[in-house]
Amino acid sequence: MKTAVLGLWHLGTTTAACLASAGHDVVGIDFDSVVVEGLSAGNPPLFEPGLGDLVTAGLASGRLRWSAEPVEVADAEVVWITYDTPVDDEDRADVEFVLQRTQQVFPYLRDDVVVLVSSQVPVGSTRKLEDMWAAAARGRRARFGYVPENLRLGKAITAFTTPDRIVVGLRSATDRERVATLLAPFSDRIEWMSVESAEMTKHALNAFLATSVTFINEIASICEQVGADAADVERGLKSEARIGPKAYLSPGSAFAGGALARDVVFLSWLGPAHGVSLHLLPAVKKSNDVHRMWAQRRLEQLLGPMAGQTVAIWGLAYKPGTDTLRRSGAVELGRWLAERGATVQVHDPVIGQLPGEIAGSMRVAGTALDALDGASALVVATPWPAYREVDPTMVHARLKRALVLDANCFLAETLGRHPGLEYISVGRGAA
Repeated sequence: MKTAVLGLWHLGTTTAACLASAGHDVVGIDFDSVVVEGLSAGNPPLFEPGLGDLVTAGLASGRLRWSAEPVEVADAEVVWITYDTPVDDEDRADVEFVLQRTQQVFPYLRDDVVVLVSSQVPVGSTRKLEDMWAAAARGRRARFGYVPENLRLGKAITAFTTPDRIVVGLRSATDRERVATLLAPFSDRIEWMSVESAEMTKHALNAFLATSVTFINEIASICEQVGADAADVERGLKSEARIGPKAYLSPGSAFAGGALARDVVFLSWLGPAHGVSLHLLPAVKKSNDVHRMWAQRRLEQLLGPMAGQTVAIWGLAYKPGTDTLRRSGAVELGRWLAERGATVQVHDPVIGQLPGEIAGSMRVAGTALDALDGASALVVATPWPAYREVDPTMVHARLKRALVLDANCFLAETLGRHPGLEYISVGRGAA
């Protein structure tokens, strides 16, 4: 099926490459010529395991190409809107960014096209696009639908190609056949619903996950003070049939990035905008923002003032399997330490150089062990598997003080078992 994918960053590049790998004829479009040039050379705009190889294979097969020209949508039976919606530091999304760029291809859409939106936008945004289209249609027909994205950084290809199910919101059942054909290589389990229900499903899913994360972290904060072990509490909860083993109930870091927070913010203003008083959802973000400072609070409790201290951080990327630094909790911690006069030594397996705005506040070490020299504490920030291979005895020898903060208990089986290390994690014991 001839398909155009509009918006090429994480979501769009993955979508285009996966569709081409399934045999569809795909053109990926972005108005940023630098991104397009990189993709045309086989280089995705960000790191995602396997994505470079998938892009290269698509180019070689002739089923995948890239363009900066909006006219390239002209032959597409389906146009898929995949802009990663920008989010500011307060988790507010720039929805107009998505709407305006989508509008730029309207003059070139063929008659009878289906436009699918996967960008994270508030419920009602697809209706706005339909209204914008009505003013530009000139007799052409287009139907709009919403498909909530379900990618996860570091596991995006697997999430796209082998989903649990796919949620699709359409106005008319007559469009189901075309969309089902497009999605058939990936799943035949499609949850069909209205456009607004699909938009709301995305909000509700992320808000539920966010609420689960903040709930267990608040429980863990109490555990730290009363002598309970939050890992035991987690086990007790997940063994309850009404909750289950896959629940988002693992004590650890606050949720970062923009995805979960963005939908919590969407719902927090959508409720009052429609006369609905909300109490739980606005509190989720407040609770998470407090928990984002867990490492900072614990460092001050254990070391005192940060001025003159040296702190090592393992992992800078937002999560393993990516090189994305935006909204990284490790970067926020590094800045906080530097602002208070600490020396910050960092290591990440895929990041060898820091961008200019943070390069002066942290020193990148060549190896994980090198980052420990002279440090009074090690903070395990991003759970890269390579850190499990580091010898705990060498960690103990290189640290000035044998203190390890590991919010997610990622290295509990290695560093956590070394008798010489003071190992601190969320929900386990008071200092």
